Amino acid sequence: MLFLLTGEVQTGKTRWLESLVVRLSKEGIASFGVVAPGVWVKSSGSRSDANGFEKLGIDNVLLPEGTVVPFARRRDLAQAEGSFDARSQSAAAGLRWEISDEAIRCVNRHFANASTVLPASPSLLVVDELGQLELRRDGGLSVAIRMLERGSTAAFPHALAVVRRDLLPFAKTRLSGSWERTEVIEPCEGGLGLIMNAFDLR
Repeated sequence: MLFLLTGEVQTGKTRWLESLVVRLSKEGIASFGVVAPGVWVKSSGSRSDANGFEKLGIDNVLLPEGTVVPFARRRDLAQAEGSFDARSQSAAAGLRWEISDEAIRCVNRHFANASTVLPASPSLLVVDELGQLELRRDGGLSVAIRMLERGSTAAFPHALAVVRRDLLPFAKTRLSGSWERTEVIEPCEGGLGLIMNAFDLR
């Protein structure tokens, strides 16, 4: 089954996903792929959220080993720091995040190496997240989306991809035909229950 995890911006999708990975691990189910936590600092500036934190960037944490790849930097910060690359995929797409092409290659290599680290038992394939680069420009985490397009496999009978609401139609059009069933879920107890049921854990 393919799970598309969605929700409004800053509703805790990645935190929920991180807790899901821990929960599944305790049940003997491994997760392979990537989660993308934000890089936050305390702030009282104009960009701070209601809790007094400002988002500076996004990391990618490679599963299952936990290697952290600095993945995205807020575009205005990257420009101020001199790390902005006008030739990058993210710049060409006009994203508000500067994502280095090398970081994209690093994460793609991780997915490409899946065949060398296949778990002994059925596991969850995790992609956090599918964005404009993947769904509208055929770029970004291209290896990950090709894995999703293969549908269910013995190693990964189920997969979860994080997708913003506005990109859900693109994800469904591109991926749903490869899977026997696709479920759109939110970071809540109901979504957890569907995933646990898929692995026969309830």
